[in-house]
Amino acid sequence: MAGQRRSLMQSEQQQSWTDDLPVCRLCGVGTATNCTYGPDGKGVEEHANEDGYLRFRGDNGCFLYGVFNGHEGNRVANFVSQRLAAELLLGQLSSSHTDADVRKVLLQAFDVVERSFFESIDDALAERANLLSQLPEGVPLHQLPPQYQKTAEGISILEREISGGATAMVALILNNKLYIANVGTNRALLCKSSSDGQNQVIQIGMGHTTENEDELFRLAQLGLDSVQIKQAGLIGGQNSTRRIGDYRVKYSYSDIDLLRPAKSKPIIAEPEIHGGQSLQGVTGFLLLMSDGLYRALEAAHGPEQANQEIVSIVAAECAQQNSLDAVAQAVVDRVRKVHHETYLSGRERAKFCTRHEDMTLLVRTFNYQLGGEASDPALTPTQGGRIYPVSVPYSNNQSTSKTSVTLSLVMPSQGTMMNGSHTNSTLDEITPTLTNQSPTATLQSNNTQTQSSSSSSGDGSLFRHRGSQALQPDENGRVEPYVDFSEFYRLWSNEHQDASAIVLGPQ
Repeated sequence: MAGQRRSLMQSEQQQSWTDDLPVCRLCGVGTATNCTYGPDGKGVEEHANEDGYLRFRGDNGCFLYGVFNGHEGNRVANFVSQRLAAELLLGQLSSSHTDADVRKVLLQAFDVVERSFFESIDDALAERANLLSQLPEGVPLHQLPPQYQKTAEGISILEREISGGATAMVALILNNKLYIANVGTNRALLCKSSSDGQNQVIQIGMGHTTENEDELFRLAQLGLDSVQIKQAGLIGGQNSTRRIGDYRVKYSYSDIDLLRPAKSKPIIAEPEIHGGQSLQGVTGFLLLMSDGLYRALEAAHGPEQANQEIVSIVAAECAQQNSLDAVAQAVVDRVRKVHHETYLSGRERAKFCTRHEDMTLLVRTFNYQLGGEASDPALTPTQGGRIYPVSVPYSNNQSTSKTSVTLSLVMPSQGTMMNGSHTNSTLDEITPTLTNQSPTATLQSNNTQTQSSSSSSGDGSLFRHRGSQALQPDENGRVEPYVDFSEFYRLWSNEHQDASAIVLGPQ
């Protein structure tokens, strides 16, 4: 019975529901497998990649993208990536649908996908129950007498078949409108650039975690202790409060002390949906990422600037690469490199970088040109360096107040500087580069999205003539600096402990 079922499952996987759907060529995907570092700094893969993704083009100008993060195997992530596309792109959507119609279709699709997954493991559940009934009660599998060994092995195989779950971040474009449906901890960022040099980065929705106040309130309404849940951090081994699959947490939650008081299923697969947001006239890009990517960057540099750093890296790679797959993969490789170098540095944040999970990044552009070989390498960071904020205050003739505009000053990450020279690179390679692609660090947060905006230096307004307020040279022939690099010097110095090897800042 078990062998026949596994053969059928393999046959279904070989004949995917989505084999005939056209792949969208307007996006790119980059991936990296999980890694745990040893004392020698070398990385070891702990398990096969459990992430998944989809990128399809449907009829009537419809596009569907998704990033999925599996746990306890990749079966659920693979199932969802295939079945969700079948539930959305095989005639379920049309250009006549309103925003409310689209949201309803998305809700129904997620519900059908989870129910279909549980139906697919019905036989395994029944066979597991039959085998369990043959064992002596109250004896753990690893303590069973030898005569039950074969039965215990069969149960272990079935446990692997029914266990596991996945989080999902899905983007749907229909009628030139963007809809985001999220279940779990993956992330969506929308970066929009305006003609006057303004950049806006929007995090669409918040992760469904044990730190999300809205989720804690939802669980409290079911009779659970939100304080205990927040302190525990993990539910069934995961910090997500919404996920697809995970049979044991969904249907045996009364066996879990933390969830036992719940009036109904506390861990759900219902997506939080945002949209539709018009893409008319938008220039920029959409990023969908598994939590392994942004958490690796947060571990290396702290959570405050992760969104801005990722967007800056994407913009830099777009100026260098000639395909979106190359862009996405280069971004993932840079984040992985930053994470590894932080671990090797032995500095304060190294303790947070002993391992990282699987990483997946999907990049979809809107009227955003790639630079390729025609781009000017002097305008973008190319060596995988850390992006540091530089506060550039200025005043104009109408006001004496100062307005902070954050740019990016990028320093190379490889090699060391000794006595003003770089040991393994040229002078051009160590020249700090100002880019106008990076958003500011000023964040405005609420329960549904995090937003930031910035001004670029494209029009030269940051260095306007001061008119009657122009500064005069002092007795040494110097003027007061009006570009404040102190924050940059502080961050750079924090990451380079050998103060005798390099001296930064005004003397």
